Amino acid sequence: MPIQRKHTMHHSTILDADPDTVWAEVRDPMKLVKIVSGPAVKNVSWTEGGALERVPSRYDFTLAFNEGLVQQEVAGRNEVERSSTYRAIAPTMGISNYAATIRVRPITNDPDRSYFEWSRELAITDDADPEVVHSVIAMMENQTNSVRDHFAPPKK
Repeated sequence: MPIQRKHTMHHSTILDADPDTVWAEVRDPMKLVKIVSGPAVKNVSWTEGGALERVPSRYDFTLAFNEGLVQQEVAGRNEVERSSTYRAIAPTMGISNYAATIRVRPITNDPDRSYFEWSRELAITDDADPEVVHSVIAMMENQTNSVRDHFAPPKK
């Protein structure tokens, strides 16, 4: 399958947790990266003076499968609307101009659950390895499910 040079992705799911509980975790990139990537990433940390309460704020992590360094920053956050936007600082693995927004919304008739959405836009470099790009996009497509599973009640 040929690589499209520009991708727009939007995924959403219902979470079995109230919006405040979800937002308390997913607003923190250190926690979100670990929730969605687990052992596929390592060395997740704030860099260049980044911190949770500072926007913009830079953070990095390393992909375990190829030691690829991912450099991102929280570019905006709205605590009232429970949304956070982040972007890539440098191209990695053939992906450039990456920007994403997560949102946590209440479900009006079910206050113990929430609606989670993740929108992304990315551009693929001309010299990208198609296999690596397809792997990264497939990983991104599954990350919303990882958030859903993280907040799922324990199985009995």
